[in-house]
Amino acid sequence: MRPVDSLRTLLLAASLVGGAAQAHTPFLLPNNFDVQPKGSIGVDAGFTEKFFVSDVAFGDTPFSIVTPQGERIAFGDIHQFKQRTVAEQKLPDEKGTYRLSTGPRLGAVFRTWERNGKTESARDPQQVMPADAKLLAHYQSLSISEAYVTADKPLTKALAPVGKGLEIVAITHPSDLFVDERFEFIVQFDGKPLVDQKVSIYRSPMDLASQSAVQHISTDALGKAVLPLAKPGIYLGLIRHRAPAPAGAAAPNYGHNYTLTFRVLDQ
Repeated sequence: MRPVDSLRTLLLAASLVGGAAQAHTPFLLPNNFDVQPKGSIGVDAGFTEKFFVSDVAFGDTPFSIVTPQGERIAFGDIHQFKQRTVAEQKLPDEKGTYRLSTGPRLGAVFRTWERNGKTESARDPQQVMPADAKLLAHYQSLSISEAYVTADKPLTKALAPVGKGLEIVAITHPSDLFVDERFEFIVQFDGKPLVDQKVSIYRSPMDLASQSAVQHISTDALGKAVLPLAKPGIYLGLIRHRAPAPAGAAAPNYGHNYTLTFRVLDQ
């Protein structure tokens, strides 16, 4: 095989491995972005390759709601299906913005190595890596998905950063996004801004057939990202970031996945 062909084969193998490891993206989708005090809110959550059609259930995590007054309450009614997770909860008698969260979900452990010019991967912890292979990556996925809904006028208390893990800290209120304006936010990890961090933005056609459009933006030197809002629709922002896992974890690193679902309206 010629050197150029060998290089092409290696790059193709690497792209296939990376695609397989990251093909499914977590999400949380509320049944309504406009809610009523004392009303009920429902969410679908899962992993998908096409938004928002779930292929894999999100699983058993501490689904929660931060109220407009800043109190965190749990979803009381959660149902696990094979392809999606559904959660419902009656809201308190409070006007303002609510933060909906899946809570953290630990997923599969991935290992990727290079051997004889080929890239291989494994999710089975019992599979032994060949002695002559070079380890490229070893991490466990950790996913959190969130969304904001509002009763009456948007308030900001529920937007306060958690300060732990990966998150989007909104500058522009996520319940106040309109075409021809901009969505500005900061990407943080453990309370610190991430510089030059890629953010993938998906716009869903919501017709259950078409592919979701995607664009990529990056944070600046202060961790700030700016998304011009050209079209109305339901969007999802995806951030992936790897960092050392705590002692006793199933892998030396966590592959953090954070997604935020938001709606953009016409003027």
